[in-house]
Amino acid sequence: MKLTTVIGTVAISLLASSAFAADGDTVAKIKAEGALNCGVSQGLPGFSSADDAGTWTGIDVDLCRAVTTAILGDASKTKFTPLTAKERFTALSSGEIDLLVRNTTWTMTRDTQLGLNFAGVNYYDGQGMMVPSELGVTSALELDGASICTNAGTTTELNITDFFRANGMKFELKTFEKTDEAVAGYDAGLCDVYTTDRSGLAALRLKLTNPDAHTVLPEIISKEPLGPVVRQGDDNFFNIVKWTHNCMLNAEEMGITSSNVAEMKGSESPSIKRMLGSEGNFGEQLGIPNDWCAAVIAQVGNYGEIYETNVGPNTPLGLARGVNALWSKGGLQYAPPIR
Repeated sequence: MKLTTVIGTVAISLLASSAFAADGDTVAKIKAEGALNCGVSQGLPGFSSADDAGTWTGIDVDLCRAVTTAILGDASKTKFTPLTAKERFTALSSGEIDLLVRNTTWTMTRDTQLGLNFAGVNYYDGQGMMVPSELGVTSALELDGASICTNAGTTTELNITDFFRANGMKFELKTFEKTDEAVAGYDAGLCDVYTTDRSGLAALRLKLTNPDAHTVLPEIISKEPLGPVVRQGDDNFFNIVKWTHNCMLNAEEMGITSSNVAEMKGSESPSIKRMLGSEGNFGEQLGIPNDWCAAVIAQVGNYGEIYETNVGPNTPLGLARGVNALWSKGGLQYAPPIR
């Protein structure tokens, strides 16, 4: 009887979650369950990976935690579901997860044909290639006839095919469903080249037996704007995710950090007052507290903080801000104002 009751309770809970998802009320589902379920990678250092204790870290993880904070006021109420590239869109569409932040490229097909919406770009990237240094290759144009490892179900397959066709070169593509399988195959010598986003190359290179024995080639063969994804038909949740990202960008631009946000609440700047919730009702318009942005910055940090902590020059990935710098510093990161 007890087992039957438990099974029945679980079934009712799953049906309720599905109903919320079908109705397009993701925020109601998150509040009812007391947690936000975020789809992430199965382990990409700097973006989303778990340590031996099961603690998740990464720039994508921090965006998940920021959205949870905006809705529930507590970043720790984020659940993480690791997904393969092949699984990720189905998991989101079915309501298994609430939000997808899994180094996912914003493309026209994904934006218009899969019933999904991209809520911004939290990392501007481009596809690259990595080879064993012993091959003596210095350019991707020297790879005619190469065998190439990559993940199945990603934009990398089309991009690498386009690049080799455009340059009149032949190649053999070997795809793997799981990233770790693809990396292991490359590390074992099953292919000459590993290709993915350049940020991913920096992260996955750390998993190789001898990272220093591999070279990332200079060519960037595609545009890969990576960002958070939600289901279409739920404008309120879409807006919360979008404006949470904008909050973190605007905070960096205004000099508001996790360490000074409490002090900045006393600012006389109208822009800062609106953003931190002491003026206006911008949170209420989204169905969340007016100080949602202040809570996000206090618990998670501004965009610059999460970049430097997870992927910046002083991390193992060592990625310079480059095009991910703020627009005011020559980059592409630009957030609309909260007003």
